[in-house]
Amino acid sequence: MLRFMFVGDSMTIGSAGEHTWRYRMWHHLRASLGAAEFAVVGPRRALHDKDSGEPSSYAYACEDPDFPRHHFAGWGEGWLHMAPQIADAVRRERADVLLISLGLIDLGFYTNAEQTADNVRGFVAAARSANPRVRMVLLPVIPNIRARTDAPFAAEVSRFNVLLAKAVADLDTGVSPLLLASSPVSYEIDADTYDGTHPNGSGEHKLAAAFADAMHQAWGVGARYEAPFDERLMRRV
Repeated sequence: MLRFMFVGDSMTIGSAGEHTWRYRMWHHLRASLGAAEFAVVGPRRALHDKDSGEPSSYAYACEDPDFPRHHFAGWGEGWLHMAPQIADAVRRERADVLLISLGLIDLGFYTNAEQTADNVRGFVAAARSANPRVRMVLLPVIPNIRARTDAPFAAEVSRFNVLLAKAVADLDTGVSPLLLASSPVSYEIDADTYDGTHPNGSGEHKLAAAFADAMHQAWGVGARYEAPFDERLMRRV
């Protein structure tokens, strides 16, 4: 049985009333692997509550009692915050595969591209200290609406994604493989987010698809992602 752990920032933890791309991914894995072949693990379960500003909500849009809410994600947290905590989380949760979406918050508020890439390398080393065979799938940073008007920020995002690809190439091993997912080519800030940053329903499907398709193509895990299709809107929902 593969034990998956979602690691991310606000795009991954989600907020009250959302399905989250975690739910979309769980639904895909259940369909493609079978419920008995995997587990979703993590030390946290809550959604972000925008009213309190705390991870204190359990009001998922999905009411399926079988959906495992476990994750390791936090609103406003990035590589900088997760690197010191990941070894303990991997060890306690016995995680086999980390699905990681981090970096936007780092580049936006805390560290430049080079510093953020250094934190990626520290994160990988720490995760492997807890499980030398852990697998990791890393998603490049998807620019948000800020990148349209803030040229230096947009440049940092582009620079970091280059450094992230180099880190994955440098650190990938046969024992503990690293995989760089492709940014969803059809992801549109206006169509796939509700505020210029956080994914709406179609965005959730596209993020899940990026991870699912990468694992299927590179490792033969699961199948290619199939999202519901809304013929009226002519896009995924």
